[in-house]
Amino acid sequence: MTSAPAAETSAPGGGTVDAFTAEVIRAGLMAITGEMKTNLMRTAYNQIIYEAEDFTVGLFDENGGTLSIGLGLPMFIRGLSDCVKAKIEHWGRGGIFPGDVLLTNDPEVMGSHLNHLIFTTPVFNDGELVAFSSSMAHWIDVGGVLGGVTQDIYSEGLQLPFVKIFERGEEKRELTALIRMNCRAPERAMGDLRAQLAAIRTGQRRLADLLARYGNAAFRSSVALLFDQSERRAVAAVESIPDGIYEAESYMDDDGVVVGKHIPIAVRVEVRCGEMTIDLSGCAPQVAGYFNSGPTAGRSAAEVAFKFVTTPTLYPINDGAFRPLRIVLPPGRIISATKPSAMRVWMTVPMTVVDTIFKALAPACPERVLAGHHADLISGVAFGFINPATGALHAGTSRGISLPGGGFGATSGSDGMSATVCLNDGDTHNTPVEAGEAKAPVVVIRRALRVDSGGPGRYRGGLGVVQEQETLVPALYESHVERTNCAPWGLLGGRPGMANRVGIVRADGTIERFRSGKVAPLRLEAGDRWLSEAGGAGGFYSPLERDPELVLADVRAGYVSPASAERDYGVVLRRQERGYEIDPRATVELRERLAAEERPAAEERPAAEERPAAEEGVER
Repeated sequence: MTSAPAAETSAPGGGTVDAFTAEVIRAGLMAITGEMKTNLMRTAYNQIIYEAEDFTVGLFDENGGTLSIGLGLPMFIRGLSDCVKAKIEHWGRGGIFPGDVLLTNDPEVMGSHLNHLIFTTPVFNDGELVAFSSSMAHWIDVGGVLGGVTQDIYSEGLQLPFVKIFERGEEKRELTALIRMNCRAPERAMGDLRAQLAAIRTGQRRLADLLARYGNAAFRSSVALLFDQSERRAVAAVESIPDGIYEAESYMDDDGVVVGKHIPIAVRVEVRCGEMTIDLSGCAPQVAGYFNSGPTAGRSAAEVAFKFVTTPTLYPINDGAFRPLRIVLPPGRIISATKPSAMRVWMTVPMTVVDTIFKALAPACPERVLAGHHADLISGVAFGFINPATGALHAGTSRGISLPGGGFGATSGSDGMSATVCLNDGDTHNTPVEAGEAKAPVVVIRRALRVDSGGPGRYRGGLGVVQEQETLVPALYESHVERTNCAPWGLLGGRPGMANRVGIVRADGTIERFRSGKVAPLRLEAGDRWLSEAGGAGGFYSPLERDPELVLADVRAGYVSPASAERDYGVVLRRQERGYEIDPRATVELRERLAAEERPAAEERPAAEERPAAEEGVER
């Protein structure tokens, strides 16, 4: 972990602060958000929070600028800050008082689906509003239809405008009752509500203690210095990238309504004089299905990519690190959708944007980007089964049971990680099998790495995971998985990884496959299984440049098949008494031949390798 140096004693705007005080406050902000995160995990009622960690906490200055984000979902970086700023604008500083708890789940404000509720409380010291403590977490259920492809926000659940659920410390019980009545599992929902309140109040108390110790002036000067230091680091990183314009395009499978009609994601990145402009104007217009996300998610995607290529290890994450970034994001795109667009499956769009930004920047700074990854939680959905142990209705996604994990893209110097949760979900964890099975009538039959799923390259893409789960009671299954047709791409000669895939294995052994990852609700009987095959990720540089010994090691480990070793890497293996060994002469000859065949093919290859051959649309 790298922190900003504390040697400077003068802050922008003429304020001064002792260097040691500034460093204590910087570290204190990180410690507070860490404690907030721990408290939320330990008190939440739903596994998606306490096991999967689908939430984020943060501290913000009096203007809503990010002071520190507890590591969690990367796409919440801007969601929380934009939401706090919107709340300040709505009530005004004069309309916010000690003990208030401000709440909303408006997708146009936070950029994501209605399941994300954002609680915020102000932090006062000496009668002055100084900061805010906030939490954003995923609730399993907020009403709305259970299955199918939603096509407007009104069918997706309870919408909460800007409301005060606590006013000057007093709970508004009518509002709490309204929320409770719109949740299918109200006890768990209220448990998560109290957990989020505990987290933000922890942040409020700890920050109030810090302010009482050092005072408002020293705090503000320290924050200004922190922002300025982060900005200088980010500017220096941008200046090390050659000035120029870099463009790339990718595709999503479809919007779930017109299956097979691919959705273009085009980005334009301009680097000029220490500033970076990310233009998302070329992304597709908002779609009829539920794959839209709000403008905050679009800005978050740009910021996640920017942070990755400039100051990935500089903590805490704060607004200063994003000052050299300019974002162009017109309204009405799939990444900046407006009401009444559906947003239930908002999360696949922004991480596809991040991958595409990396693709654009690969020629300029290959050492800072990674190839395309599996980009989906692979969360098939089992809705509406009754837990025989409790008699309670279970309505939710399989992410609360077990996430398979997939491949992360290779970099210019290392293989991609395997069995890793997708980029949008950051610190989201795979729920332990035993924990998932204890909470639902489901048994995980198989979980294994998916052979050959990592894209071939000098550095191989990470491997996906095959996971098979059996339901012990009748259930409904639904899937909204992306990148089943548009596979994760490689960079600078690297090959694509395997795409995601889903299926059903009936009790009699019959396997049902689907044209895409969008599967309408269908009935599962006890003993039926759903099959999730997470994709791998793209490779980096030509696979013919990979050390043959590394290929042999992959074959021995079961990551790469002998057939792929020869076909994709040009490494000829011979089975000996003690296992596979490399045939050096045959390998040299094969690689020379494959390289000769690869050169003219590369010259004829279109700019976007993953561009679909056809744009066939079939109404569902």
